[in-house]
Amino acid sequence: MRYPIKICAICSEEFELKPDKPGFANHCPDCTESEASNPRRGSEERETNSELNEARRRAMRELLYRKDN
Repeated sequence: MRYPIKICAICSEEFELKPDKPGFANHCPDCTESEASNPRRGSEERETNSELNEARRRAMRELLYRKDN
């Protein structure tokens, strides 16, 4: 029985999707392994993203609600 051939969403390499494969079904085993070794977002990165999002919201609010003189 052949397993379905998929294309990795990260590196675009073909791989066989085998049962009980860890990770996402659209990531090859090498990319899944590298993701597991890198920790997800740290608290500093989340805080930076939060600050950037707040700045974006403020800029959009100023553009939408400014009074034209």
